[in-house]
Amino acid sequence: MKQIIFATTNESKSKRFSKGLKEHKIEVLSLKDIDIKLDIDENGSNAIENALIKARECYRLTKKPCMGMDDTLYMEGVPKELQPGLFVRRVNGKSLTDSEMIEHYTNLVKKYGHDGKINCKWIYGLAVINELGEEATYSWFKDNFYMVDIPSDKINPGYPLNSISKYKTIDKYFTDVTKEDMKLLEVNESDVVDFIASHIK
Repeated sequence: MKQIIFATTNESKSKRFSKGLKEHKIEVLSLKDIDIKLDIDENGSNAIENALIKARECYRLTKKPCMGMDDTLYMEGVPKELQPGLFVRRVNGKSLTDSEMIEHYTNLVKKYGHDGKINCKWIYGLAVINELGEEATYSWFKDNFYMVDIPSDKINPGYPLNSISKYKTIDKYFTDVTKEDMKLLEVNESDVVDFIASHIK
């Protein structure tokens, strides 16, 4: 089985594509799994640039297939200067805890939302570097959800915004969706998995 190193210490994120890649006979390892830390400045202007920064540094240290990922968040009706963009967890120079993130974003919904909710969009950037050092990038977005001002009782560690995000079509918290719901929503990232697999073979 081949391996790829996901340039993240976020355990939830590192498992995101694991199941799909396993079907391609590829094992996903996180930075924690190989016991290294990346000392980088994520100063890219968009998600793709930051993903490349992470993947390149990971590859420089390991010389093994690596991937980096970043995302940007946009909230409808929120002033430009308050848009999270690339800095979803960092607010006013501080890195927020999961509970602080829930508080911050529910406050934005209360202030700028309508009827306790705000339409949102995630834009994702992924960079893959194979064993030869060849780079490839991929971007996609999701806008099938909104955020609400009343959080769910459940929290997915590492993904606190799942507690205040709901799918538009079923009005259900991300934390509460079932496998049956996901089939109904047709939410899958097989295109992303296929992209990763095709560039490390």
